[in-house]
Amino acid sequence: MTEFSKKTVKDAEILHFQKDSAEWWDEKGAFAPLHKLNPVRIKFMRDEMISHFDLGAPTRDILKGLDILDIGCGGGLVCEPLTRLGGQVTGIDADSQAIDIATTHAKTHNLNITYTCTTSEVLSTQKKKYDVVCALEILEHVDDPQFFIKTCLACLKPNGLLLLSTLNRTPKSFLQGIIAAEYLLRWVPKGTHHWSQFLKPSELRRFLKEEGFDINSLKGISYNILKKDFHISDKDLSTNYILSARHI
Repeated sequence: MTEFSKKTVKDAEILHFQKDSAEWWDEKGAFAPLHKLNPVRIKFMRDEMISHFDLGAPTRDILKGLDILDIGCGGGLVCEPLTRLGGQVTGIDADSQAIDIATTHAKTHNLNITYTCTTSEVLSTQKKKYDVVCALEILEHVDDPQFFIKTCLACLKPNGLLLLSTLNRTPKSFLQGIIAAEYLLRWVPKGTHHWSQFLKPSELRRFLKEEGFDINSLKGISYNILKKDFHISDKDLSTNYILSARHI
């Protein structure tokens, strides 16, 4: 059993998101970009799980039998579709208000999801391990991303799959992820992101390799201004990107 004494959570980040907790399921509210992004994320995650665990052709409950942990689950935007695909899903978040919102929404829609207000470093000390660990749009908000990844990996079973998404640290991500998203288009509240906390894929690869893992699949997530939607890109990693990683 791995034990960690460090802390990943930034209290200021929790307070920032708590003020908008009531809007988690409002598709036009503070988390509107995540609602638009969700179909792209879920398809990538589903396909990576199908490939990694050799699940065969997609079916309505293709993820049945998989224990899935969503770290930084917020209001449950990822947990619910993964549950509908058959997964046994656990969502954790350091924001108790988000957990309350997620729990209530899941019950309203008759979805059996385990939600707990806790952190990855706490959960990593438990005996329970997971087939899949997801940490989406959270790396840019934690205190120590390398340590955070270590705690995520400690929650995995030996043949487990890690799924991460975050923002690249490039001039384009500064313009799109902060200037445009926060100040011009006002997609997200001001102060949501700090460019210095964005991570390059090469940095994530280094963190993973130090733990005996490597990137299995790496894709960019691009936004089409004309169509007003997100799509997976094989080439453009300059703003958002998503990846899967496995033990070498």
